[in-house]
Amino acid sequence: MKISDLLHELNLDTSLYNELKDIDVTGIADNSKDVKNGYIFVANEGYQLDGHDYIPNAIQNGAILVIGEKNIPNQETPYIQVENSRKVLGVLSKRFYHNPSKDKFMIGITGTNGKTTTSYLIKHILEKHGKTCSIIGTIQNTINGQNIPSFNTTPSALTINKLISESNDEVVIMEVSSHGLTQHRMEGIELDIGIFTNLYHEHLDYHRTMEEYFQAKLLLFNHLKDNGCVITNTNNEWGEKLVLILKERGIPIYSIGELENSDIQLLDFLLDESLIVVKEADKTLQLTSSMPGIHNMYNTAMAYLTARKTGVPSEAIITALPSFQGVNGRFETYKQDNMPTVIVDYAHTPDAIFHCIASAKSYGAKRIIHVFGFRGNRDQTKRPQMLEITSTYSSNYILTFDDLNNVPEEKMHKTLEELQHKFGNHKGSIIPDRTLAIQHAIEIAGESDWVVITGKGHEEYQHSFSLETTSDKETVQYIMNQLSAQKIPN
Repeated sequence: MKISDLLHELNLDTSLYNELKDIDVTGIADNSKDVKNGYIFVANEGYQLDGHDYIPNAIQNGAILVIGEKNIPNQETPYIQVENSRKVLGVLSKRFYHNPSKDKFMIGITGTNGKTTTSYLIKHILEKHGKTCSIIGTIQNTINGQNIPSFNTTPSALTINKLISESNDEVVIMEVSSHGLTQHRMEGIELDIGIFTNLYHEHLDYHRTMEEYFQAKLLLFNHLKDNGCVITNTNNEWGEKLVLILKERGIPIYSIGELENSDIQLLDFLLDESLIVVKEADKTLQLTSSMPGIHNMYNTAMAYLTARKTGVPSEAIITALPSFQGVNGRFETYKQDNMPTVIVDYAHTPDAIFHCIASAKSYGAKRIIHVFGFRGNRDQTKRPQMLEITSTYSSNYILTFDDLNNVPEEKMHKTLEELQHKFGNHKGSIIPDRTLAIQHAIEIAGESDWVVITGKGHEEYQHSFSLETTSDKETVQYIMNQLSAQKIPN
């Protein structure tokens, strides 16, 4: 593709670079290490690194044009200064990859909790109905049946367009974060269905207020195709607000909720049978939730309504749901004879933690021992609420380390002590080493007790701990196998 064709949509004065207009662009990169001969390099200012500092590296690697936000005079290689280089990256990516989202059935999911589980539920249902699906999200990206590591819930616009262009699948399902929306990572992407799961206290270190957080999520619905629609959960005040806003815009919106006018009305939750009773039009249906907890029943209902809007018959969805195998790191259950039930979950918000503990109670846990921590340099305003919830609803809790994110261990330990003193109670203790905290929780729990470990889910540890394990899941399996081999009663 010619440079002039790529820059056309930007409406920039490119008269200084007429000598380049007939040169072919071989690629686009926002990381100087990825630049090759014939590439355009787009410099973005990040939180830790500034792409403008790596312009010399990009030029050395073969960049024929550089685009950035800063005034950088006396560049031998042509340089275009723009107001927002992230947005420009999206425009260029869309054009370079020939607007790939227009040829796919695109589903984008945003919300505080439930994005990952809902996306995998939708994928499972659609694939059971014979449709092939790609997925772009938190755990990994799956394109044409191949799993690719994921480093962000929502990758850059360049990566998204590239992944979609490489996909031979009929449907692409995306998790869309508020950070991704405000940083223009969805620039140039068009959706057939936009989904809003819920909104709870999270990321207020970035968004400052819940209203600002909501407005960031609202940006998703600027990316709908002309015939696109929205699906929302109205059992959440922000979902109700979304309905009012989008109806004023004339955007078709469908809902799950307890009100009679909901498109999928929630009638009852049969936890013992893992069923949710819903009403669609004049028909009452029972949906199987193969993952425990009321929160996963909401995710199931959202997935059901989404599948219906893609044209899947209700009978086919009901048949598909029981075979869903769950999601990596989402309420994963471990149980061995004479040992407690252990749950590993990604929950890292007050609401998500509440639902994890509540789910354990609803399934008959005699006692609940909760192991969790706080991420360094992340939203500190949610920490007191998280601690108050576990202090109230768990039998015992253990505060431990999560990702420190460059916070010194001594400082984080002191933070845990201060939080425990101010917001905790006598049920709590502190064991900084995460693997030893998990080991202690399992060793003191009885066979009828549940150990709930939250915060990391599918993620690997960033730090080394006493046990040579790499994740909560691996730690749990190691400890339970050791205890089983030693035949230590619990």
